Amino acid sequence: MANFKELLVWQRSIDFVTEIYRTTEAFPKDEIYGLTSQIRRAAVSIPSNIAEGNSRRSKPDYVQFLKISRGSCAEVETQLIISKNLKFLNENEHLKLNEKIIEVSKMLNGLINSLQ
Repeated sequence: MANFKELLVWQRSIDFVTEIYRTTEAFPKDEIYGLTSQIRRAAVSIPSNIAEGNSRRSKPDYVQFLKISRGSCAEVETQLIISKNLKFLNENEHLKLNEKIIEVSKMLNGLINSLQ
């Protein structure tokens, strides 16, 4: 198994987290403990679980952690829709971030399938 830092899906998810942090800086300040915190934690969970699963050095454990990462992708996707509906994100911001989270999710699916 490759080191997690060499995995393209981990690298893309790190870039995504960085973009989420930058984007959510513009969210209303009264959301700092609400949606802002929730979307950031869910996004951080994606590369974190990839790294933890990879470090377990057990294929079943690794796959389970990748599935948790995939679940976090769905969580972020949901929170992006809520953010757009509340006008915290404009349509272009939403589309850009949504495309990236879908790409990461598809990459996770591919990695999970290759390990099973």
